[in-house]
Amino acid sequence: MKILIKWLVSATAILISAYLIPGIDVGGIWTALVLAVILALINIIIRPILVIVTLPINILTLGLFTFVINALLILLSATIVKGFDVDGFLPALLFAIILSIVNYFLSVLVYEK
Repeated sequence: MKILIKWLVSATAILISAYLIPGIDVGGIWTALVLAVILALINIIIRPILVIVTLPINILTLGLFTFVINALLILLSATIVKGFDVDGFLPALLFAIILSIVNYFLSVLVYEK
């Protein structure tokens, strides 16, 4: 049940973030649900490998290069999920930042005890 709630929170965060950022287009709720699954899989499988490979530059930039990695993973997911369009690198970067902030606040609201 907790996984289903987390999935719905992620899809809601995707829809809110796409609404806030020009250059990001999510086709609808079903696209957001699919995108939430694809982003989760990408973050589980590909992201750790990229973080390890780019560790030296990540250390030099004090961790700020992680935002670039997140933006690249957003662009990758845009090629996989039909109905999710990103106009370029800068909207992807802003989407990654806003998505993590919105996802955090929604998670706090949902899981507050």
